[in-house]
Amino acid sequence: MKSFRVIMVCLAVAGLAACAAQTTDHKKSSGKLSMPGAKTVYFEFDKSEVRGDQQSLVTSHAKYLASKGKVKVRVEGHCDERGSREYNVGLGERRSQAVRRLMLFQGVADRQMESVSYGEERPADKSHNEDAWAKNRRAEIVYLN
Repeated sequence: MKSFRVIMVCLAVAGLAACAAQTTDHKKSSGKLSMPGAKTVYFEFDKSEVRGDQQSLVTSHAKYLASKGKVKVRVEGHCDERGSREYNVGLGERRSQAVRRLMLFQGVADRQMESVSYGEERPADKSHNEDAWAKNRRAEIVYLN
């Protein structure tokens, strides 16, 4: 019975030590967040879902914005030149809203964000090839203040 108590005390101490280590690590990681460098989220052809390889970028902006309640952004949706202007304006809107929703789910306040679609009107690359089109299928996160 005595060895059982010793084991239980050791487990309790180990558990407390683990909790203390996690608290210390959290304090270190919850320091000042800096604004993420990359601000462009890329999309697949004719898609408005945020790609898996782009989600960490959106998450980093969401964490920054959630920690800075007064900072505001505009999420601008863009498309490549293929498709009608009307269709591309709608697709750009769906892209900007997809990024916006993902940031909302991660704690960014609705009042911190606005969204707009430019469709195909503001290409990042004016060439007419797949590389250019891939650069134009995007949503840009623009900091307003």
